Amino acid sequence: MIKRVAPVTDKNTFWSPLVHQLEPYVPGEQPAGDEVIKLNTNESPYPPSPKALAAIAAHAIDNLRLYPDPESTKLREVIANYHQLSSEQVFIGNGSDEVLAHAFNAFFRQPKAILFPDLTYSFYPVYCQLYQIDYNLVPLNERFEIDLADYHQDNGGIIFPNPNAPTGIGLSRSAIISLLEANSRSVVIIDEAYIDYAQPSEATVDSQSVASVLDLTQQYNNLLVVHTLSKSRAFAGMRVGYAVGHVDLIEALQRVKNSFNSYPIDRLAQQAAIASFSDEDYFQSSVDKVIASRTRLVSALEQLQFTCLPSSANFILIHHTSIDAPALASFLRNRKIIVRYFSSPRIDQYIRITVGTDQQNQLLLEAIAQFLAA
Repeated sequence: MIKRVAPVTDKNTFWSPLVHQLEPYVPGEQPAGDEVIKLNTNESPYPPSPKALAAIAAHAIDNLRLYPDPESTKLREVIANYHQLSSEQVFIGNGSDEVLAHAFNAFFRQPKAILFPDLTYSFYPVYCQLYQIDYNLVPLNERFEIDLADYHQDNGGIIFPNPNAPTGIGLSRSAIISLLEANSRSVVIIDEAYIDYAQPSEATVDSQSVASVLDLTQQYNNLLVVHTLSKSRAFAGMRVGYAVGHVDLIEALQRVKNSFNSYPIDRLAQQAAIASFSDEDYFQSSVDKVIASRTRLVSALEQLQFTCLPSSANFILIHHTSIDAPALASFLRNRKIIVRYFSSPRIDQYIRITVGTDQQNQLLLEAIAQFLAA
């Protein structure tokens, strides 16, 4: 006779103790339907490079039965050449979120607390909770800027996006150099997810510009710079991200990656990414169009009496003294325009708007005008 075991009714019974404590990251809404104007998750309003799409079509054949190159060798070489680096300084991950997760695991599990802003990418505290990393939040100043003087303290590591999210405000190269000079004993990670939108392609970049510090990885062995292809290269649906740093940092990331998933980047993603880096004209044109649209959108919103934080990204954080932010977000959603509302203290009366096409932005502005007139 088989003795039957009574089923467990409490779904939490088999969870590890840590899982009970986790507060997972909540991604932006991904609504179904082409009729929705989606301005909530900072995706590109333009498609990927035609060369990338052609590469996907060309490689969607029988070799998909084979595992991809676990080291993404060719893609690493292409990215290294693009940035004038050695391929040993490049690490590839399944989107920059995976790169960041591996970086937290590889560098931040230290006796000392790490530092990052109180208003920033909300995945950072999730990684800390998952990997049991102690952290201290450093408040943004009254202008919602990162004040790097506040980071001149003992720490187990520093991370922040530049430009920051969700504010869009960026730091100059000289400011980051000052931070690196004052913080040589722990790893500094600069998350440059939005850096391509900081300056138009024809702009002259100097030490006071908000611009990439990726080249500084040649000078500072504790600097790791993380990029994503999800934003400016329109690859949000095909997960590719990468980090650049000293070879010793990259080796640590490889050790963590190969203890987790040896094949993070599929064949199609590798080929599409390689092709994307070969189409510089398309890339720069797409970025410049977003920057120009951002300028026009800010001007129009200011005419409607909104305050727009100065943005170096492909989104704008806005506030209106006479408007309830969640009410506006709800109003727009009912008109199939999705923007991002945050309930976090200090920005709970702000809305973040991804810069869309000029046509999408115009429909957004018309809907906001209707709300104001109601």
